[in-house]
Amino acid sequence: MQDETKRSPEEFKVDSNWDSSSKQLREKYSTLTAEDVKFETGKENDLLGRIEKRLGKKREEVISLINGVQAKK
Repeated sequence: MQDETKRSPEEFKVDSNWDSSSKQLREKYSTLTAEDVKFETGKENDLLGRIEKRLGKKREEVISLINGVQAKK
């Protein structure tokens, strides 16, 4: 169970339906802006860094949040 909440950056992948996932994240966390969740291929670390900074969470927590939103589809 603890393994599910602690994921390494290598396990982080943006799925093909990022627009939907990013909208869900913004609905859940109203402090996130469109710029915070903007994704460019190959710049996953930039995306994670912006969300970490805005939410004040650790990288592992942000990865878990994103993976959780992507898994709900």
